[in-house]
Amino acid sequence: MSVGTPIERIWPAPVTGPLTDPQLTALYDRAPTPRLRVNFVASADGAVTLDGYSAGLSGEPDKRVFGLLRMLCDGLLVAAGTLRHEGYRAVRLSPGRRAWRRDRGLAEFPTLVVVSGSLDLDPAQACFADAPVRPLVLTRADAAPPAGLAEVADVIRCGADRVDLAAGLTELRRRGLGQLLCEGGPHLFGALTEADLVDELCLTVAPLLAGAGPGRIAAGPASPPRHLSLRHALATPDGMLMLRYARGPLPTAR
Repeated sequence: MSVGTPIERIWPAPVTGPLTDPQLTALYDRAPTPRLRVNFVASADGAVTLDGYSAGLSGEPDKRVFGLLRMLCDGLLVAAGTLRHEGYRAVRLSPGRRAWRRDRGLAEFPTLVVVSGSLDLDPAQACFADAPVRPLVLTRADAAPPAGLAEVADVIRCGADRVDLAAGLTELRRRGLGQLLCEGGPHLFGALTEADLVDELCLTVAPLLAGAGPGRIAAGPASPPRHLSLRHALATPDGMLMLRYARGPLPTAR
């Protein structure tokens, strides 16, 4: 059964009627090879925040997909600034989603992976102190950890003057975190794009104009364009779009 506001597929082959959670899971399913998926929400005019936070752009359907994407991943990648600003709590899942993971031989919870060049982190923040799985922190070689961080997280050093994201992702995959989901922020997304590490973008477009001021979903130095193909487009009755782009050729309609 569908939950809350209905979500329908409008491309490539329209599906009449609301999509169930199993149908949505199949559309966003785990890949057979390692993958880095990025998930963002933006306004119709490209703003990444409303009143300073992404929550103002989201809605129940977007949060539903947001939860499913977390269920599907092995590691949840987030920048330290976003972790602090958005007030991340421990990454937990509902009993049903935990059972889904157990049935497929996965850990009950994905691992939180924080990217921080300075290690300006608070070990008492709930995402660390209350984590059901010990988080990982990617940082540079000479960053000094705050007191107490070693008690709540494993620090992985990769890169001299800044975090080497390619090396970091290689280490995460060596540890079994093949399906990675990045939730931002914009500077981390920009750096991942610059390093040509992004395999997929899931973008929710909210039906509103935020006006001038907020930044885009990617920030940082310019980088070459990276081509992606549209895999599916979902929509809600109130005009919210959920788009999934990925590397590779266009899919065959089914």
